[in-house]
Amino acid sequence: MNNKNKKAVLPYGENFQRILREIEREFPQKEYALEKLTERFEHLGREHKSEKEKLELLIRSAVELTEEIAPKWEFIGARLLNFQFQEELKIEMKSRKIHNFYEKIQYLTKQGLYGAYILEHYSKEELRQAESMLRPERDKIFNFSGLELLLKRYVIRTGEHIALETPQEMYLGIALHLAMKEKRETEKGPGRMEWVRKFYDMLSLQEVTMATPTLSNARKPYHQLSSCFIDTVPDSLEGIYRSLDNFAQVSKFGGGMGLYFGKVRASGSSIRGFQGAAGGVIRWLRLVNDTAVAVDQLGMRQGAAAVYLDAWHRDLPEFLQIRTNNGDERMKAHDIFPAVCYPDLFWKKAKEDMSQDWCLMCPHEIFQAKGWHLEDFYGEEWEQRYEECVQDERICKRTVVLKDIIRLILKSAAETGTPFAFNRDTVNRANPNSHKGVIYCSNLCTEIAQNLSPVSSVSREIQTKEGETVVVTTAKPGDFVVCNLASLSLGKIPVEDDAYMEDLVETAVRALDNVIDLNFYPLPYAQITNQNYRGIGLGVSGYHHMLAKRRILWESEEHLHFADEIFERINYFAIKASARLAEEKGAYPYFSGSDWQTGAYFAKRGYSSRFWKQLAEKVAFCGIRNGYLLAAAPTSSTSILAGTTAGVDPVMKKFFMEEKKGSMLPRVAPELSVDTYYYYQSAHQTDQRFSVRACAVRQRHIDQAQSMNLYITNQYTLRQLFDLYLSAWELGVKTIYYVRSKSLEVEECESCAS
Repeated sequence: MNNKNKKAVLPYGENFQRILREIEREFPQKEYALEKLTERFEHLGREHKSEKEKLELLIRSAVELTEEIAPKWEFIGARLLNFQFQEELKIEMKSRKIHNFYEKIQYLTKQGLYGAYILEHYSKEELRQAESMLRPERDKIFNFSGLELLLKRYVIRTGEHIALETPQEMYLGIALHLAMKEKRETEKGPGRMEWVRKFYDMLSLQEVTMATPTLSNARKPYHQLSSCFIDTVPDSLEGIYRSLDNFAQVSKFGGGMGLYFGKVRASGSSIRGFQGAAGGVIRWLRLVNDTAVAVDQLGMRQGAAAVYLDAWHRDLPEFLQIRTNNGDERMKAHDIFPAVCYPDLFWKKAKEDMSQDWCLMCPHEIFQAKGWHLEDFYGEEWEQRYEECVQDERICKRTVVLKDIIRLILKSAAETGTPFAFNRDTVNRANPNSHKGVIYCSNLCTEIAQNLSPVSSVSREIQTKEGETVVVTTAKPGDFVVCNLASLSLGKIPVEDDAYMEDLVETAVRALDNVIDLNFYPLPYAQITNQNYRGIGLGVSGYHHMLAKRRILWESEEHLHFADEIFERINYFAIKASARLAEEKGAYPYFSGSDWQTGAYFAKRGYSSRFWKQLAEKVAFCGIRNGYLLAAAPTSSTSILAGTTAGVDPVMKKFFMEEKKGSMLPRVAPELSVDTYYYYQSAHQTDQRFSVRACAVRQRHIDQAQSMNLYITNQYTLRQLFDLYLSAWELGVKTIYYVRSKSLEVEECESCAS
């Protein structure tokens, strides 16, 4: 690069020259030459600008070159962005007289930006030891999109939006929080500071991503670390409003919500003997909708809730239209996400003959006539009881043609992406804790499947304490589910290396188990359930990234075999890690009588090899720490941080520029090159039957569920979409998340067109 050009692009002087020299050494190829950056900088105009504006223009130049030249430019853009950030941070640290990590924690704690618990649990010497673990060079792992997202949303900032920690300090702070209650020294195995290092390494190397609430809130005063919560809405005025309050409290602290409405009586049912008095489910859903909008998480985003209803509920037709654009607006709820819980019988009848009648009933009327709740059963027993209800003349039936209900489902899915699908019999047959209850529904992203039961009122008394009159309300907690999530970045891990994988999975499982005890719970019901089951959700991101790196086509049998092998090993290592934790810290309280103890968990999945039998024996003897272990979440934001593909889905496109708040951000398939280009077939050009088959292969090894989307084009017929749902049920897929519909602008395949 000539001196004239260097001089043209050198804000910040000598330090910046060093960064440019590093870039030139690491990206020496002609297409990455810094002359290109200079040309773009000159083209955008550099005259009469401040040094800060020049650097911002230079960063913009690199980002725009991502589209013109090659994907490597997103890493050059990240280097320039990091340089700008670090220079500004130095000024802030100097003005605040902060010289090291320990002083920074002291300062942030005094400002109320760091939780005091870090200084209470760690000595000055330990925090200095932690500082020695920092690896600033790992900032080079970030691409531009990931680094920008992290700097804007995750590092600690003041009320004036001034950043006060580096990306590596952020990861170290999270690691300190997650290891806080580990023993300082142990006779065998790592001590606390070694766990700090292991947690820091897995995060900073982007091999494991914790869920967004954990990354955002760990180390902070209000450390709500969980992503989602699930509540069962009771069929009573008090219970419904309690659930609405629960949702508001969860939303206040940044959590999403799944709400099961299958117990709430249908429109036209009786209230205290008065026939036709009940307003039905839809009226309550409008209150959920308004709560989601009103409790907007400090202005960052509005609350989010998925609402679940059974396929046999009498209000189902109206429920299926709450997000569509036609019909009575008083019956709409556009800001929440409907989901349907399907029994096997629904799909059996649909497969046989869609012209059959399907009976919709009210759960309250069933309870009045039968003395039991139909939704509390599943499988063959549910089918027998359902047929009993159909034959019982005391129960009012709303009889519809099955084809009409399916048409409403598919029309809504194509138009709005919802309802989500929850195959309740498939879920409950695989439930390792069926001895303690039933799984009614899933969460906001359809990957959690844990026991549920409603909170119920016990008493309300007037009491006098120290001269003050108080009203004391007592409630029985029920099972109020909490989602504690993390994901293995499969595209960044040597997945064939058993020793490496086992160690990484063990570290991730331990970190998630620690979240249960370190969490700030917005509701006591959530804390009780979380500690009874100690459920976690270890999932994956970078699934398509992993396949493309290994030159495995999505639409291939090789893909299915590889997925089967990888996920069986992940499951094996996760169970083994949880069993080791049980030896050290004890099994979860509900272990006795579970499928884990009886061995039914392993038998149901056909785990019969010598290694699996040995592990099953160990679990039966020692217990297992976590009642639920694996769940594949969508990882949309955290996959951007890690520079990998989201969840278990194929990439949307190999490359595109996304506009966000006036700026253009590059979205590039990870490690896109001549070698991998062909293997990144975009989601809407992928045969969805292979996606369903792959989901079923993985499902055998995942005790909970997966956030699996279907991607359809305008060429899909409703029949083809129905066949995907039916195939998913037949193959044992537990849930389907969004149906993402898109009209293609061009017909030719990107891979072939190249």
